[in-house]
Amino acid sequence: MSSGRVIICGVDEAGRGPLAGAVYAAAVILDPERPIMGLADSKTLSEKKRDALAIEIKQHALAWAIASCSAAEIDEINILQASLLAMKRAIEQLAVLPTEVLVDGLHCPRIAIPAQGIVKGDSKVQEIAAASILAKTARDKEMVEMHVRYPQYDFARHKGYPTAHHLKLLAEHGVCEIHRRSYAPVKKLLGLI
Repeated sequence: MSSGRVIICGVDEAGRGPLAGAVYAAAVILDPERPIMGLADSKTLSEKKRDALAIEIKQHALAWAIASCSAAEIDEINILQASLLAMKRAIEQLAVLPTEVLVDGLHCPRIAIPAQGIVKGDSKVQEIAAASILAKTARDKEMVEMHVRYPQYDFARHKGYPTAHHLKLLAEHGVCEIHRRSYAPVKKLLGLI
């Protein structure tokens, strides 16, 4: 790193709130020579816009990586620790080593690179916005695949979030292997609370 160039990596996660599926994290290093227009917090974008931007990010970023933590891991270590572990996994997969990591939110994963948490970072920092888009599109894709495996839960529609529709289907069909057993609505059904 004798060039003294600052290489910023943005990191964000998707899927802390859902009752089912993995939590995903992405790490992105954007190329200053190839700016991407329209980057924003993934929650503010339409699915179509997110999908289009995800393709652009993958084509134009200097480096990007996506990682996850399974429902079983979430149940074992809790959702915050699982989110941080998914972030750490994503950062460690990058083909380019960043000099600084900017993370959406208050907490940073334990890594050897200087890291800083930025509240609402996905609306303030382009790299974090890009990471939020990759994490969200990867998680949504997984939930669509889970819909094929477990059609009775309609995962493609609610993506595992605790909507009234999902809770109704959960009550009707019981808990499947990708449901998070440490989450209250699932725990309740299992008679654990």
